Amino acid sequence: MFEFMLCSMLTILPDYLYRRYAQGKRFGKEITIYSVWFELRYGITACILLTISLITLIFYFHPSTSHVNAAFRTVAVLPETSGRVSEIYVTAFDKVEAGQPLFKLDSSEEEAAAEVARRQIAEVDAEMTVSRTELVAADGAIVQAQAAVQQARDEYETQVELNKLNPNVVARREIERRQVALEGSKGALTAAQSNKQTLETKLQSLLPSQKASAEAALKQAEVDITKTTVRAGVSGTLQQFTLRVGEVVNPMLRPAGVLVPEGNGGKPWLVAGFGQIETQVIRVGMIGEATCIGKPFTIIPLVVTDVQDVIASGQVRASDQLIDIANISRPGTLTVFMEPLYPGVLDDVPPGSTCIANAYTNSHDELESPDISTGRWVYLHVVDTVGLVHAMILRLQALMLPVQTLVFGGH
Repeated sequence: MFEFMLCSMLTILPDYLYRRYAQGKRFGKEITIYSVWFELRYGITACILLTISLITLIFYFHPSTSHVNAAFRTVAVLPETSGRVSEIYVTAFDKVEAGQPLFKLDSSEEEAAAEVARRQIAEVDAEMTVSRTELVAADGAIVQAQAAVQQARDEYETQVELNKLNPNVVARREIERRQVALEGSKGALTAAQSNKQTLETKLQSLLPSQKASAEAALKQAEVDITKTTVRAGVSGTLQQFTLRVGEVVNPMLRPAGVLVPEGNGGKPWLVAGFGQIETQVIRVGMIGEATCIGKPFTIIPLVVTDVQDVIASGQVRASDQLIDIANISRPGTLTVFMEPLYPGVLDDVPPGSTCIANAYTNSHDELESPDISTGRWVYLHVVDTVGLVHAMILRLQALMLPVQTLVFGGH
C-alpha cells in the first residue's frame, strides 16, 4: 500500500493534473468510472510497473520475515545412570543454583558394593598383620634351622676327625648318616629362608596390590553413590519437573524435567528465517529491526552476527532407505542470528517470543569509494533510501500487531 501510494504520486497524480488542467478534463464529465483507464492509462501503467519494481527492490535489498523467534537454550535433567527415585529435594518452577541437588536415586546396590570394598580392605589389613607375625616366626625358624645346621656340621666334622685318627673307632656308616643329617639341616634352613622371602614378598607386593584394588573398588563404589544424587549443571529454573518418589528415570528414555538456564543461557539473540533468495544480500554486520508480540509497540534495533552457511531443509543422514528428493523439496529458510544493537533492549522480551524482523542493506562504504560511477552511486542511494519504506511498514506492523492478535485473533 505504501509503495502504491508513493508511486501514484509520481505517475497517476501528474497524469491526472495534466488531464485536468492542461486538457480541461474533469471527473464526472470527461473522466468517468468507464473512461478512467483510457484517460489515465499512461499513469496507471507506469504506477503498476513502478510499484512492482519498488516492491521488488525493497523486499530484495531490505528483506523482512515473520519467522523470528527469541530462541533460548534448555538443559535436560538427566541422571548418569538408571534407577528408581528415592528422594526429591526441589519442586517445579524452583530456581536452582549450579551444583544444587535435585533428586536422589536408590543407592542400596552401590552402598553394598562400597561396604564389600571396605570389608576387603579390612581383610587385607588383617592379613598383613598376620603376615608380619608369621615373618617374625620365620626369622625364629631360620635361627633354629641355622643352629641345627651348625650342630649337624659339628657332629659330622667330629666323626670325620675321629675317623682320620683311628678308622676303627667310627664306622663308615655313622659318618654317612651324619653327612645326610647335615644335608637335611641345610635343606630345612633353605626352606625356612624361602618361607621368609615368600612372606616378605607377600607383605611388600601381594597384599599392598590387593589393598590398592580394594581401595579402587571402594572409590568406584563411592563415585557410583555420588552419581545417584542428580545435581543441577547450571543455574536456572526447573520446568516440567513432575518427578515423584518411586518413578524410574533413564538417561536415554526418561528425563526428569527441563532446566532453563538464567539469562537464556548466554547472550540474548533472535533467530530469523529469511527466504533463500536473500542469500546474496544478508551479511554479517547488517543493521536490522524487530518487533515482538511479547514486547508490543516497540522497535528493537538489531545487528546480524552470524549467518548459517547451510539450509536445514537439505540435510541428509544415513539410513536404510533411499531418499526421495520430492520429500525434501520444500524450500527452507536461511537461518540468521541477530543480537541487540544496544545492551538491555531484549531483556523484557520473554524467551520464545515470536517476532517480525527487517534487515537493511547498507552501501555506505561503497558510496564513499572514489572509484564509484555516477550510475552506481545513484542506484545505491535509491537502494538505501527505499529502506525507509520497509521501516515504516515495520512500525505500522508494530502498531497493528497487538490489535490483530487481540481483536482479530479470535479472542
